[in-house]
Amino acid sequence: MIGLAVFVLLLIVLFGYTITLYNGLVRARNEVRLAWSNIDVLLVQRHDELPKLVEVCKRYMQHERETLERVVRARSDIDAARQTGDVASVSAAEGALRSGLANLYAVAERYPDLKADAVFRNLEGRISALETAIADRREVYNEAANAQNVRIETFPDAVIAGVCNFSRARLLKFSAEQTSDVDVGLAFGK
Repeated sequence: MIGLAVFVLLLIVLFGYTITLYNGLVRARNEVRLAWSNIDVLLVQRHDELPKLVEVCKRYMQHERETLERVVRARSDIDAARQTGDVASVSAAEGALRSGLANLYAVAERYPDLKADAVFRNLEGRISALETAIADRREVYNEAANAQNVRIETFPDAVIAGVCNFSRARLLKFSAEQTSDVDVGLAFGK
C-alpha cells in the first residue's frame, strides 16, 4: 500500500513538473510573439510616415523619381513581409529601405528649399526616432527568440518541446550596413 502511494505521489510530481515545463515554453513562445508585435507596431508607424516624406520630397525633387520610387517599393516590400510574419523577408526588405532612405537623404542635400522645409525636418526626425526604436525592439526580440531557442534545445524542456511541436524562433538579423543608423545630420551637412 505504501509502495502504491509513493508511486502515485511520484506520478503527481512528474505530471506537475511536466505542466510547469510546458507552461514555461508557452510563456517563452509568447514573449517572442510580443517582442515581434512591438517591432510590428513601429514598422507600421514608419510605414505610415514614409509616404508623407516622399510627398514632401516630390514637391522639390522633380528629377529624382527613381530615388523616391525605390523608397516606396521598399516600403511595400516591408509591409508584405511584415504581414506574413516572415522574419527573413523583413530583414531583406529593411536593407533595401535603409539604402533607399540613405540615398533619399543624400539627394535631398542638393535641394536647399527641401532641407529648410519644416514638414521635411519634422518627418526626418520622426523617421530617425522610429529607426532607433526599431533597433532597440529588434534587440529585445532577438533576446526573447534566443531564450526560447535555448529552452527548446535543452533537457528536459527539449522533450516537452519535441512532443508538443514547439519550433525555433528565427533571429531578426541585419547586415552591418543595415544596423548602422541613417545619419541624417551628415547627409544634410549638420
